[in-house]
Amino acid sequence: MERIAIDMDGVIADVAEQFFRYDAIDFGKRKSREEVAGIKERDAFPNARKYVYSKGFFRTAPVMEQSQEIVRRLNESYEIFIVSAATEFPQSLPEKQEWLTEHFPFINWQQIVFCGLKTIVNADIMIDDHLKNLDHFPGTTLLFSQPHNLHFNGGKHKRVNSWEEIASILL
Repeated sequence: MERIAIDMDGVIADVAEQFFRYDAIDFGKRKSREEVAGIKERDAFPNARKYVYSKGFFRTAPVMEQSQEIVRRLNESYEIFIVSAATEFPQSLPEKQEWLTEHFPFINWQQIVFCGLKTIVNADIMIDDHLKNLDHFPGTTLLFSQPHNLHFNGGKHKRVNSWEEIASILL
């Protein structure tokens, strides 16, 4: 059975939307996706570092549209692991665990990997929104579109813009 490593932030948890929400509260105006296209979050949102260390930032992130149903279906045909570089923000660990338990109850604790570098991941397919995680992955890579990666042409990574696209490729 093929194994899929699925990133959490920016792939099943809509942290881009969290950045937009928090930034709008701080600055009184919501930025557009076009304004931040191709810009790293830490540069697009001046208080990004503060946000990721804020209690509740990861716990209250919206769920990416269609991700629950499609990950559930993938889980029936593949060996699924949710892989998050969560140790960069240690306070996020319990929030991410609680978020996954609430929104993806069919993913059991043995299918959750919180790590530092994702180079440790052994899978056949990786779905991620960050090139730094995909560039060194030896298997099939799907680059999940997010504002910060929109100016990258994909290279060896197949760009996917939605969970529906992922379903059309993998199901």
